[in-house]
Amino acid sequence: MDGAEVPVSFDVPAVVRKWPSLHNARRIGTDPYLVIEGTLDECIREFMAKPESTRHLYEILTAPQPPLITEVLSAEHVAELARLREFL
Repeated sequence: MDGAEVPVSFDVPAVVRKWPSLHNARRIGTDPYLVIEGTLDECIREFMAKPESTRHLYEILTAPQPPLITEVLSAEHVAELARLREFL
């Protein structure tokens, strides 16, 4: 399956949230806080600008676009979407 077969709208609203951390690990019993609110494209760019060693502390929330986009996007998922976006 290539990007032409599965349309993804990168202009939908999205937010980047960060989990509070201690020694580069998520703190238990805390909630993530807002980092940026914008389009999915803007949020992916912001996410990818973070150091790779800390990306696991971030997540993107957006409207689902099955089958590729879920409501909450993990670090691995965002990296794949960033690669897909470059091909479109």
